[in-house]
Amino acid sequence: MAGYFSGKVALITGASSGIGRATALALAGQGACVALASRNLTALNQAADACRSKGVEAEAFQVDVSRPEEISRLGQEVFQRFGKVDILIANAGEYVRRPGPEITQAILERAMAVNFYGCTNAVQAVLPSMLARRSGHIVLVSSLDGRKGLPGDAPYAASKGALTGYGEVLRQDLYRTGVSVTVVSPARVDTPLLTNQLRVPAISNMISAEAVARAILRGIRRRQAEVIVPWQGWLYYFVNVLSPGLADWAVRRLHLNGWER
Repeated sequence: MAGYFSGKVALITGASSGIGRATALALAGQGACVALASRNLTALNQAADACRSKGVEAEAFQVDVSRPEEISRLGQEVFQRFGKVDILIANAGEYVRRPGPEITQAILERAMAVNFYGCTNAVQAVLPSMLARRSGHIVLVSSLDGRKGLPGDAPYAASKGALTGYGEVLRQDLYRTGVSVTVVSPARVDTPLLTNQLRVPAISNMISAEAVARAILRGIRRRQAEVIVPWQGWLYYFVNVLSPGLADWAVRRLHLNGWER
């Protein structure tokens, strides 16, 4: 696998912690140069140092993905620094959780600004160059919540559902252009994004960010259209496709929505 990623340039948003950081380190370990983007510059610099320790070039870029002008600037700065982007990991996200009766327009707009537009704007920043080179891979880190939302997760599920739909169409629109698209839908992941807010039942234990990162690299190498991790997520997804009522019952019976901390 080292040969596949060696010398490629990867841009990862939300790279200061969780899935983004784990993926940046995994790519660096396979020989890729990495551009790490996030709001938290201190944590970002630490992640970049960890990547450099693997013998590759790494650069930290402070950016708020909810601001389109900052995403545009990020694209320009990454191209100036590295000259190209071979892989985009659009991963930046925010877990916006609120029961239906308490949802406001502002809450929905915040979820969409980070989880949807934060990713689509990153795509727009790198896609023209990829198309011109007829080469590139875009990874959209969505969520299993975007396939089957859980109680209390409406803002987050709506934004991730939108991202999943966008990715499915983008993949088809880019057919035979040389640019591939992979939508990654993890179940709940043991990251600060989630663990500080939620306690989950044992049957729905959180998976590690490193496990998701490994799945992302496999998905890129195999040019998979979709990655759901862990494998049990596929069972959960298909139950909902066949019988949403049964899936709703399982959520209630097993308390899959968890408990707020």
